[in-house]
Amino acid sequence: MYEPIRTKSVHSTTAGRPSDFPHRSREEELDIQLAGHLAALLAVTDELRASAPSTELDTAADRLAGQVARLRGGTAPARLTAPADDLDPTVLHQRAQALAGRALVVAASRADTAAAILSAERIDAHAAALHPQALAAR
Repeated sequence: MYEPIRTKSVHSTTAGRPSDFPHRSREEELDIQLAGHLAALLAVTDELRASAPSTELDTAADRLAGQVARLRGGTAPARLTAPADDLDPTVLHQRAQALAGRALVVAASRADTAAAILSAERIDAHAAALHPQALAAR
């Protein structure tokens, strides 16, 4: 009734052979993604520091750099050394808040408490910078 299969399956011929490209685990992919979001947040934080220096932003930038280095296996992230173009601080705070939100989502899915706490703190700090009257009402 059915004709038997006469050739080997393509799936069985590659099963015993090592792959030509490396595979990463889900945890490694999340580490890479989280490090990228935190590095982008660090870049925006450095831009804010260049336009309006503050000790709070200095501390946040150092903490972000520490988290990025931890996730990258000790490799320090690139930092902004020269002042950036004059960008509107409101736009920078909005961008930073969005990046911190993305980092929080990845940190939560990865169960990285330190990165999640730092991300949540940055969300709150940028929200306070964007809407100071909302904080005063609390």
